[in-house]
Amino acid sequence: MRVCTIQEMRECDRAAVEEYGLSEVVLMENAGRAVLEVVKREFGTADRRHTVLCGGGNNGGDGFVAARLLYSAGADVQIGLLVDESMIAGAARTNYDAARLSGVPLRRIRAAGELSLGRSSDVVIDAIFGTGLSRAPDGLHAAIIERINESAVPVLSVDIPSGVDGNTGATPGVAVKAACTVTFGLPKRGNLLPPGRGLCGRLYVSHISFPPQLSNSAGIVVTGRLAPLPARLLESHKGTYGDVLFIAGARSYLGAPFLATMSFLRAGGGYARLATPASLAPMLGSQAHEVVMVPLQETDEGTIASSNLDMLCSLSEKADMIVVGPGVSLNEETQQLVRGLISQASVPVLVDGDGFSAVARDPACVRERTAPTVLTPHVGEMARLLRTTGMEVEGDRIASVRRAVTEYGAIVLLKGASTLVGDPRGPVSLNLSGNPGMATAGCGDVLAGTIAAMYGLGLDLRSAVEVGAFVHGVAGDLAADRIGQDGIIASDVMEQLPAAVRLYRQGFRETVDNHHGRLSVI
Repeated sequence: MRVCTIQEMRECDRAAVEEYGLSEVVLMENAGRAVLEVVKREFGTADRRHTVLCGGGNNGGDGFVAARLLYSAGADVQIGLLVDESMIAGAARTNYDAARLSGVPLRRIRAAGELSLGRSSDVVIDAIFGTGLSRAPDGLHAAIIERINESAVPVLSVDIPSGVDGNTGATPGVAVKAACTVTFGLPKRGNLLPPGRGLCGRLYVSHISFPPQLSNSAGIVVTGRLAPLPARLLESHKGTYGDVLFIAGARSYLGAPFLATMSFLRAGGGYARLATPASLAPMLGSQAHEVVMVPLQETDEGTIASSNLDMLCSLSEKADMIVVGPGVSLNEETQQLVRGLISQASVPVLVDGDGFSAVARDPACVRERTAPTVLTPHVGEMARLLRTTGMEVEGDRIASVRRAVTEYGAIVLLKGASTLVGDPRGPVSLNLSGNPGMATAGCGDVLAGTIAAMYGLGLDLRSAVEVGAFVHGVAGDLAADRIGQDGIIASDVMEQLPAAVRLYRQGFRETVDNHHGRLSVI
């Protein structure tokens, strides 16, 4: 499945009409039929009162079609028109006239007080604004949106909840909170990026008869772009599935090295070595029995001393990959070691956790590397890497990933509700697995270990990052299914990794195609 910008969708619409002979009226009719189908699936039409709130653009035109089709099917439906009739033009006008001439009850609404949804409606269809809105709704429209949200009546949004920016998912003002959304052609970025994703509810996609050539256009962000895992060979040994060196831990951070290394093994990795302060090694070894400990000289604060650099560089030459940063602390001496190791290592390096503070101080340690690098920041860490604010990163997450990829020449994974992955040679991809219960300390360490395992299992590095993010999210979903989202801890996610990998292997195509239940194609 591909994900597009508003500009890309407009180009698809233009090409559908001018190059493939599909009129705007036909596309709008198909969109309205898709709305009808979702209304039937989600709410039913018998004994339900439907209010379709329509603006003056093509989104309103889709609403006019849906209202006419509901009326034709015998449903109780009325149109609430939020603009003067004179403002409706083109295909939207054609369908407005068709709905009116068909006898669909229609009421012009000039004030929010005229809308009494709780008493007159069981379902609201939001066809107020389309995906092109990039400003905050105001006046009547803002008041209507507030009234919709206050009513607690379930809402189906047409294309995107009104008030959500279709390119970024941002909500510059008030926005409709929908129970479900049906979007057309392709999902828009705003359907899948927070906070818009959370406002869409269950998301349906209808191709509305677009030729597949349009949906497969180059340059459009991809979601579900995942590779199958190579089979485990009969004649294999621990080294077959990855020899990974973890540089992690400090006196105050024992959980991070444990979670990262054990998640690597739980997700299918073969051989984990943990380089950690010598005073921590016995304690960690008593918990992580399967991990080989590499005790290191330490600072007075119980962190990794810079005197270990030459030994770690030598040790890294035997590894397939290095994971550096989980729980190493912000001690300046340790931060210097992290920068030195990153710049000198000749194998792929995954930087996580406290490693980002080291990189942000001297980006050249990544930029000048000849071997591949993976950066896995959350929003705050990304802001440090880009010398900006978390608000700026959240304002356009895809642009932030692309900027980081360009500045660092690395594969970049931006954590969050809709995890993004980019690299210098490919499109940005988007992952939808996972749930809010995973917003807990240590889950990032589990992710780092999972990505390392996917690389150890034989995927190329970009695919390992994408599949690692997906499998990590599936493990979180399995944990939520077992105990609920509240109270999930990182070790719960880690314990579900074997089941998540098994699910991925056994039902690869089905699991990927439906994005682990987050998106339905109709």
